[in-house]
Amino acid sequence: MKSRMERHLCTLSINTYLQTNRPYTIPARPAGNFRVFPQLTTDYFVKQGEKSFPAMADNLKSGKNVVETLYILDRIQENKTGDTAKLYPELSRYNKTKNPEIQTFLAGIYRKTQIPDAFGPLVAMLIQNSLNPPKTYFDPNEEIGGAIVSYFK
Repeated sequence: MKSRMERHLCTLSINTYLQTNRPYTIPARPAGNFRVFPQLTTDYFVKQGEKSFPAMADNLKSGKNVVETLYILDRIQENKTGDTAKLYPELSRYNKTKNPEIQTFLAGIYRKTQIPDAFGPLVAMLIQNSLNPPKTYFDPNEEIGGAIVSYFK
């Protein structure tokens, strides 16, 4: 029997949660070489761990708040409250993206999970960015290269 919170979490979409619990607005473009995400939202989903995976999967499938979702998944993996490798089918939808923020967070998640199927897409991202360098405020190849190197350890 699921608790009331588990039922609520299963039906709660991250987008709905973000709309109702966002304490402030995130600027569209960061002021420096970093992004800022709402700590309240991140903490909520990180504490839930794998229970939040259905909402994360729905969000990745719909393509809304992808960077923020990847950040939350990265924090979940970092805090060891869930195994984000279980979401590889949803994560792999973004393996061919040209968005440097998505590439960076994917590389970070793949570095921590060491999913064997993710090695090829990481190499493809690195080659793609070498041929057509992204015009961004940071270098995603640093994280991608680090993830590739971690596969050889």
